[in-house]
Formats: sequence, C-alpha cells, structure tokens
Amino acid sequence: MDLEGFAKRGLRRRDPAIKSKLIDLIREVKEISSDRAATLAEAVLTEAKATLDPRGEVFQLNNVGVSMGDFGVGSRGSGDFYTHTKIAEVIGRTEAVVDSRQLDDSGVVQAGGKYITVTVDGMHSRLSDYPFLAGFHVTRAALRDVYVMGAKPVALLSDVHLADDGDVSKLFDHIAGIATVSELIGVPLITGSTLRIGGDMVIGDRLTGCVGAVGVSDKLTARKSARPGDVIMMTEGAGGGTICSAALYYDRHEVVDETLNIKFLEASEALLKVDARIHAMTDVTNGGIRGDAKEISYTAGVKLIFEEERMRRLVNPRVLEMLNDLEIDYLGVSIDALLIIAPPEEAEAIGAAIRAVGVKVDEIGRVEEGEGAYLDIDGQLTDFAPRFREAAYTPIKKAIGQEAVRDVAEMTRKVDLAAQNAVEKKRRFVERIRGGQKGL
Repeated sequence: MDLEGFAKRGLRRRDPAIKSKLIDLIREVKEISSDRAATLAEAVLTEAKATLDPRGEVFQLNNVGVSMGDFGVGSRGSGDFYTHTKIAEVIGRTEAVVDSRQLDDSGVVQAGGKYITVTVDGMHSRLSDYPFLAGFHVTRAALRDVYVMGAKPVALLSDVHLADDGDVSKLFDHIAGIATVSELIGVPLITGSTLRIGGDMVIGDRLTGCVGAVGVSDKLTARKSARPGDVIMMTEGAGGGTICSAALYYDRHEVVDETLNIKFLEASEALLKVDARIHAMTDVTNGGIRGDAKEISYTAGVKLIFEEERMRRLVNPRVLEMLNDLEIDYLGVSIDALLIIAPPEEAEAIGAAIRAVGVKVDEIGRVEEGEGAYLDIDGQLTDFAPRFREAAYTPIKKAIGQEAVRDVAEMTRKVDLAAQNAVEKKRRFVERIRGGQKGL
C-alpha cells in the first residue's frame, strides 16, 4: 500500500478521518503500537501536504483520464502494443542500430566494431510471493531477448525492490533464482541494486524488480529483417512466468515444474555455432504468437501465415492440457518458444543444430508479400490479430476480460495527447537546460 498516495487522495477529498485511516492501515501491516503508528501517520500527512501542489513546470502532469488498466498497458494486447509505438515517439529518433521504433525487446548500438545488444525485463508481478521463480524466469527472459538478436550474452545485472515489511529471505531467494540460470548457461551476474519499494512510504511485503542482459555480436537478427519467401520455424515451449502464474492461481501447481528448463537458451546457443543465414528471431512471450506476429508484420512490412496444427504440436503437452482445460488461448499467452525466420534453404541446418541439443523444432509458417498476420486452420486463413489484452490466464484476468471496457478510439486520442504532451515537455527542458536557464 502506497501511504503517500492514500494520504493525498484523502487530503484532496478533505477527508476528516484520513489520519485515523492511515493509522489503521499502518497497524494492519506493521505490528507496532498505536502511538508509533500515529507518529508515522502524522509524518506521512506532513510529506503529502508538502507535495500536494508543488510549484514549477517540472512537477506538472496533465492527466488525460486514461489509466494503465483502461488501455491495457502491460497486458500485451493491442492497447499495449499501441502504447509502445507512442513510447518510441516520446524517445524520438536515435543513432542506435535498433531502438524502440522497431518494437524489438532489445536495443542495439555499435561500439568497437561490434554490435552491443542491451535489454531489460521486469519480473512477473504475480510471482511476487515466489521470489525464486520470479528470479529464474525474468533472467531467462532477459537472456532470450539478447539471443534473438543474434548476440552472445556476456553479462547480467539485476534491480530488486522489496517493500519495507518484506522478509530479507525474499531478497536472497530471488537472487538465487537469477543465479541458477546464470550458472546453468554460464553468463555472470555482475552488478545490480537493492532497494525498498517507496522507502518508508510503502508498507507491505511486495517484491518487484528486473534483470538486464548485455550481448555482443557481429551480425543481427532483428524483426525488421524478415523477408518475403522466408520460412518461419518454432522450437518447443513450456512457458515461463505466465504459465507459472496460471498454474499457481488455478491450483495446477505440478505444471510449474514443466517451466523449469533452459531449452530456449540451449537452442539459441546452438544456433550461434551454426553457419546459417537467419534473418530474424524473436521469443514467443507475453501476448503470445498473436502479439509477435503483429509486431513482426508491422516492423518488417510483410505478411505472415502460421499453421495452427504445427504450432500446437510444439507446446508442452502438460501445459497445453492445462490451457485447454481452463479455456485459455495458447496463441495469446507466453509459451517461451523461439521463433526463427530464415531462407528456406537454411531450414535443414537450423533444425539439425537445435535438435542436436535435445530441443524440438518445426517449420510452422511462411513470410509473403503484403501485410498482416493470418492463421491457417485446415487450409482456411483467418485473421491472427491480438485481442485488446493478452489471453486471460488467471481468475482475476478472466474477471477483467480481454476486451476494452471503454471506447478504444476515444482512449487512443487521449493516449496520443499524453504522448504529445510528453514530447513537448521534453523539447522545452532540453532547450532550457542547454540554454542554461533556471527555474526548472
């Protein structure tokens, strides 16, 4: 619970009972006396009042009336994908080889005659109470993002935030999960930071954080390089944080074990040693194959056709059984498979290298001239667009649903406005700081 946010909402409503409510909230989480809780509540109110209406343009935020939940940001559907295109607009054009405009999960710059790939992944929020799993899967995700750019991972870094009341064992358990993957694949965890969420202003035991990875390569396999005539290949997938969350919150705990592997990383390592032309790679993660298909089509300006039956056979049987039983669309969730786009004459060598390390792989589609993504079911092509949100894989997500609850066109206009406001604010402050002006 964010005490500062709670206090500010109460102050704006002129709630006469805000102090007593704060005391009750604090004592609900912390085992302290009422006098001590009252002292903390008074300090929170003092800070909240001081920052309720700060003076200066740098503090100003023009709310547009669209929340993260309303627009599905972070929910890996069409709303989230659109938001990422606007994030790229706020960042602006860069000198990077691959930046946010390409919608890849990693960015790439050149240095010392090499391509340097950098990525960061946030831990799955629903795994906060399971720190080892959170650390294991976020590390695997960061390494995947480096591998799919054709790069060799050389270092890992972590950023861990644990709320004030969290037991320190959570911190070490989380690091152990990160270090397990690090040791298995031979990429060192070399630096990071450890902080409390919100310092003294957030109570509870919530854990969050991220893992970053850095890779080096002589060539790239970014999504924008997919070409008409290419074949699409996919490795087997058993899922990661998403499948863990589905298994946990639907009481299918035994399925979690299926996700504890490094097959994706082993397949990627094998490809680094093969002299085969690969145009593009990506990992089938949040938003599922539906989301990846949309982003590749958008970035590369091509049409993608996927064969449903071939994809289905590559999903871990126990995971697929669970998803089918729970009526979760396996095409709309993360299955942590490796997607490879390459010239057809390279398919045999690619497949042989991956199978040699004990990982299944198959051709599951093709790239054509045109635009959009389509699903081939028994010879019939259907639209393969992502939903507004990714497939609902927990009971709460099912309660919320996959479709927007507000008018999407209206929200999109407001999101556009919020992005434009940010672009203009960035421009003003760049000019002001370069000019040495004060009063920021």
